[in-house]
Amino acid sequence: MTGHGDPSGLAPLFVALGALFLSGLVADALGQRTSLPRVTLLLGIGIVAGGSGLDLIPAAAREAYSFLSVTALSLVAFLLGGTLKRETLAAHGRSILLISLAIVVVTVLGVGAGLWALGLAPGVALVLGAIATATDPAAATDAINQSGAKGGFVDTLRGIVAIDDAWGMLTFALAVVAAKALAGAAGGEMLLEAAWEIGGALALGLALGLPGAVLTGRLKPGEPSLTEALGLVFLAAGLSLWLEVSFLLTAMTAGAAIVNLARHHERAFHEIEHVQWPFMILFFVLAGASLEIGKLLALGALGAGYVALRIAARLAGGWAGGWLAGASARDRALYGPALLPQAGVAVGMALVAAQEFPEAADTILTLTLGTTVLFELIGPAVTVWAARRARDEG
Repeated sequence: MTGHGDPSGLAPLFVALGALFLSGLVADALGQRTSLPRVTLLLGIGIVAGGSGLDLIPAAAREAYSFLSVTALSLVAFLLGGTLKRETLAAHGRSILLISLAIVVVTVLGVGAGLWALGLAPGVALVLGAIATATDPAAATDAINQSGAKGGFVDTLRGIVAIDDAWGMLTFALAVVAAKALAGAAGGEMLLEAAWEIGGALALGLALGLPGAVLTGRLKPGEPSLTEALGLVFLAAGLSLWLEVSFLLTAMTAGAAIVNLARHHERAFHEIEHVQWPFMILFFVLAGASLEIGKLLALGALGAGYVALRIAARLAGGWAGGWLAGASARDRALYGPALLPQAGVAVGMALVAAQEFPEAADTILTLTLGTTVLFELIGPAVTVWAARRARDEG
């Protein structure tokens, strides 16, 4: 072919993808040589290259963000499900349940009451309190991995991260129902939708995980092939979106079913770990590119109050849950800080809340999107610190 130019218009996309992958290498190298989490570095690169900075990322790459976010989060959820082994649950199941529930309850009540005191309508404050319960499983998991920490604290933390968003979604649905009741509207439909989203995801995850546990790992004895693993993850994501259930819970349930039921697997998720990081690079850089720093600065006292309330609630909830679970004084103080990252699930909740409460849509979206910038930048660093502190003092 002797023609010039790029008739397909794909050249900017390929150049951008190449640059993004290389930026991931830079973030990886810096993360190994400094105390900065790779996730925070990737987000920072995205902010600089995105609309809030130099605006270097082409539209075609930004349009791929939705696909990449579902893919990356599905891979993370699948791997998190793999951490919910019988042995882990037997050793830490009570702690996982008590700490995760305590953090969710304290967060929704503490943030909700605080925002109400700051002048927001009680229903809107309650919904924002429920949104504050959501974490970022991708950022938290990568920060835990980067910390290199092992032991009971990290095993419990991984379990909390795995089920935290399930509690968060249920709490959010109940908060919307309560907020509508406060406004004099019926909220039963929202409760049914939440039951379908959670229950349907669990059923779909089992429907994929049960045959997956029996059939995978037969071609190559000992572990599923990369093709088998990716096939399961993409099936879980696609069917979840089609059925309008939680793709996070679906992938997590499938992963948990396989790791607990497949007796012929030695390392059920080894192959997934090989391909996870490239997707994570694109996901976090494009997430940074989509964040608008100006929204954070425009929030003023309300934004500062939300940030302070969420941090305080995480600390108090982690301490209370750790106390109920009989954790050491050191671990009680570390669970809350380790769960500060917040991103995709919270934004999804905010979009739903904006539709349910159009009169407060600007407040809900601006507050959630703006503070997500801060929690995504500082949260992973605090998670790494907490995991390493638990390791060093353990």
